[in-house]
Amino acid sequence: MTRDIEQFAQLGIGEALTAGLLEYGIGKPSPIQAEAIPYILEGRDVLAQSQTGTGKTLAYLLPLLQRIDPEKKESQVLVIAPTQELAMQIVREGEKYGAPLGISTIGLIGGASAARQVEKLRQRPHLVVGTPGRLRELLSTRKLKLHEVRTVVLDEADQIFQLGGADDIRALLKGSLRDRQLIFLSATLGPEVRTLAEREMRDPADVGIEPEQKLAKTTQHLYFVCEERDRIDILRRVVRHYNPQRAIVFVNQTGTIAEVEAKLNHLGLAARTLYGEADKVTRATVLSQFRSGKFRLLVATDVAARGLDIPGLELVVHLDPATDSEHYVHRAGRTGRMGRKGLSVSIVTDRQEFILRKFSRELETEIEPRVLYEGAVLTLAEAEQRRSSGAARWTPKRSGSAAAGRSEAAGVPASQGSSPVTGSGAAGRAHGEAPQRSAEPGRTQPRKPAGRPPKGSKKQPNKDKGAPKWLKDKRSTQDPS
Repeated sequence: MTRDIEQFAQLGIGEALTAGLLEYGIGKPSPIQAEAIPYILEGRDVLAQSQTGTGKTLAYLLPLLQRIDPEKKESQVLVIAPTQELAMQIVREGEKYGAPLGISTIGLIGGASAARQVEKLRQRPHLVVGTPGRLRELLSTRKLKLHEVRTVVLDEADQIFQLGGADDIRALLKGSLRDRQLIFLSATLGPEVRTLAEREMRDPADVGIEPEQKLAKTTQHLYFVCEERDRIDILRRVVRHYNPQRAIVFVNQTGTIAEVEAKLNHLGLAARTLYGEADKVTRATVLSQFRSGKFRLLVATDVAARGLDIPGLELVVHLDPATDSEHYVHRAGRTGRMGRKGLSVSIVTDRQEFILRKFSRELETEIEPRVLYEGAVLTLAEAEQRRSSGAARWTPKRSGSAAAGRSEAAGVPASQGSSPVTGSGAAGRAHGEAPQRSAEPGRTQPRKPAGRPPKGSKKQPNKDKGAPKWLKDKRSTQDPS
C-alpha cells in the first residue's frame, strides 16, 4: 500500500490527501487517474473519456482539492452533474477528502430547499456541486456567483446534454470567468460535447484510456431469451442462481416500475424503486438503504441510476433492453468497477435479440446467449447436448398424447418438471406436459376374497357367539345336523 501512495505522490498529490487515500484503502492510481491528474494540476483544460467505473471522480477531485486555497473564503471549483444522485455522491467524496484540509463543500440540487441552499451559499463554500437546472436558477437570481470560480467540471457530460441541459450549461459557462479551467469527463463523448469543447476549451489535453474499450474488461455480458410473460420469472431464476448480495434491475418506463417492484416482493425478493420523478428525500433514503443492504434489488430507470457507485455491486439486469449502446454502457458500468468482477444480464424476447447483436458490434464486446436448464446456466451447445441425451434416455409409455408429441419434437422429456429458456428460439422454450396415466390394457378386476358369501345372500347370524359351554352343548344335541 505504501508503494501505491508513493505513486499518487509522484503524480503531485500532497501528503494530506495521500494520507486520506490510505485511510480509505485506495490502492494504486487507476489509468485514467494517472493520466489526468498531472494535466489538471497544471491547470490545463482536459477532455477525458474512460469507461464507467475506472475512477474518473477522483481523477479530477484529488488535483482540484489540491489546488483549492482554503484560506480564501470564495467558491473556487464548480462541478456540474446530470442527476441528483451523482451530485450528492460527488459531495460525499468532496467532504471525505476535503474536510481534513479545511475545504468546505455544498450540494445544490433540485427537490431540496432553495432557501436553505442560499443560506449555505452565504458561507462561500470552496467546492460547489450541483445539477444544471438548480445551478442556473440560483445564478439567474444572483444567489450563485461564479466570478471567482476558476475551474468548471462537467461530469458525465454527454448525459447532461441528453437530459436537455445544453442551455443551462451555456448559461453557466457564460457566467464564469473567461480564463477558467474546463474539465469534461464521460464514458462516451458525443458530438455535442466535442463541439462545446472545441468552442470553449483552449488546447485541451485529450485523455482517453482505451477509448475503443467502452466496457470494463472484468464484466461478463450475457442474455436470456424468453416469452414476454415469463420475464419476471426468468429474473427470479437469474437472481436465485447467481445469488448476489445486491443487484440493479433496469426498466425503461417509469409507468411499469411499481408493477415490477410489487411482483419481485411477492416472489420474496426484497426490492425498492428509484426513478427521476421521486422526491429527493425518498431517493436519498432508498439509496442509503440499498448501500447498507436493507433490501436486495434496486429497480431503477436510466436517469435515476446514472453515475451511481454502489460498492460491491455484483449484478446488473436489463429487464428492458437499453435504448442504445451508450445507455447499455452506463447501465453495465454500475458493476465491474475499479477492476472488480461484474455481470451484466439482459432478458429479451426472440424479437429483441437483434438489439443485443447490434450492441455487441458497436461496442466490440461479446454479449453471449445462455440457457437456464434444470437449475444450471448453460451455453446453447451444452443445453442442446443435455436435451439430446435426456431424450435418448426417455421412452414415453404412450405416443397418442399431443403434449407428449410436442415435448419429443423439442427434445424435452414430457415428464420433465422444468423447461429450458434459451437464446435460440422457440424450440428451446417448449414446455412439456406429462402424459396422463391410464389403466394397462387387458387388466382384470381383482379377485374377491374366498369364503365371502355371494352377492345378495344374507349373512347367517352366529347364535353361539359368546354363549356358555353348557348352552352350546345343549344346542348341539338338539340340532340333528
